[in-house]
Amino acid sequence: MTKAREIHLSLSRRERQIMEVIYRLGEATAAEVLRGLTDPPGYSAVRALLRILEEKGHLTHVARGPRYVYRPTVARDKARRSALQRVVDTFFEGSTEQVIAALLDLSAPRLSDEELQRISQLIENTAKEGR
Repeated sequence: MTKAREIHLSLSRRERQIMEVIYRLGEATAAEVLRGLTDPPGYSAVRALLRILEEKGHLTHVARGPRYVYRPTVARDKARRSALQRVVDTFFEGSTEQVIAALLDLSAPRLSDEELQRISQLIENTAKEGR
């Protein structure tokens, strides 16, 4: 298992929300995280969760004056891929075909002709590359 997969395995709902705020901002203080959360807990709870996320290996911090600025330890793209792989493995038995079928089933009514064309092109390009 890769480091990205290992450290992003078990996040609570609130931890995921905090990570989303930090990914969106690139880096953040506890006060900035608090402002970025919907229905936020108290400031002390956010600081405690940031410390826990750092202990779990999701975040690192640097001191800027009296404040800590938190940054993710894994790039968003790697974390996204890791999370997606877990979903594919857990709910679709590792089958990309099943995932695509489910996504198309959910999205079909909302997909424009242009989006369908881009999806077809992605599939065609992947087939040509022999992945």
